[in-house]
Amino acid sequence: MIKILFFGDVIGQIGRQALKKILPGLKKKLKPELTIANVENLAHGLGITKKTIQEIREAGIDFFTTGNHVWRKKEIIEIFKDDKWKNSIIRPANWPEGAPGKGAKFFQVGNFSFLVVNLLGRVFIDKSLDCPFKKLDEILTQYKKRKINAILVDIHGEATSEKIALGWYADGRVSAVLGTHTHIGTADAKILPKGTGYITDVGMVGAKDSVIGMKKEEVLAGFLTQLPQVFEPPEKGEVIVNSVYLEINPETKKTIKIKRVDLETEI
Repeated sequence: MIKILFFGDVIGQIGRQALKKILPGLKKKLKPELTIANVENLAHGLGITKKTIQEIREAGIDFFTTGNHVWRKKEIIEIFKDDKWKNSIIRPANWPEGAPGKGAKFFQVGNFSFLVVNLLGRVFIDKSLDCPFKKLDEILTQYKKRKINAILVDIHGEATSEKIALGWYADGRVSAVLGTHTHIGTADAKILPKGTGYITDVGMVGAKDSVIGMKKEEVLAGFLTQLPQVFEPPEKGEVIVNSVYLEINPETKKTIKIKRVDLETEI
C-alpha cells in the first residue's frame, strides 16, 4: 500500500514549530511515502515566504498545497518560478489562465507515481473563479494516459456542501478528496462507494487558544466593534495538529484506509 500523511492548514510560526516537533515521530510511526501540507497560512498566518516553506521542508514535508491566501506575500511569485520549489508546490488550478504556478503536479516518489491537484471552492469565496468540477475533469483528461498510482485532490473551500459534492463527483476517479480552509477538522473521514477517500476538512496545525488559528482578542474585537482589525496568530501555547493518514492501493488507485490523526503539543 502507498501511505500518505496530509496536514491541514499550517498557521504561522506556532504551526511551523509544532510540525518540527511532532513530524519526526509521526513519520517514524506511520512511515508515509509522501507527506503533504496546506501552507497558504504559513507566514504569520497569511501567505508563504521562502524562509517559512524551507523551514517545514526541513521538518519533513515533501509537497505543498495552497488556497485563496496564496498571493498574500510577494515572494510566492519567485517561489513558483524557482527550480528549487516549483515542482513541489501548487496553487488552485481553477485560478484564471495566466496566474503564476501550476494547479496540478505529476511526480515520482520511489516506485510510485502521484498526481496532486489543488482546487478552490467558489461558494462564499469567489464566484469569478473557473468551475472546480470542470477543472478537475480537464486535469484528469490531461493525465489519463499516464501511469499513476495515486491521485490526491485538495479542495480548499468554505462551504461543506460544495466540498461534499466534489467528493461524490470525483468518486472512483481519484484516490482521495481532502478538504481544507476552514481550520476546523470534520468527523466524516470515509471511503466513498467507488473507492475514493474523503473528508470535508482536515483541520489545521495552529494555536488551540485561538479563533481558527488567530488571536481570539483581535477576532472578538472585530465582531464586537465591526472595526477593521489586524489578525495575528499566537506565538506560544498549546497547538492542535490535525492530519489525515491514507493507505492507497497502487494498482487500483483506490483508498483502502483513511483515518484522522489528531495530536496536541506545547510550543
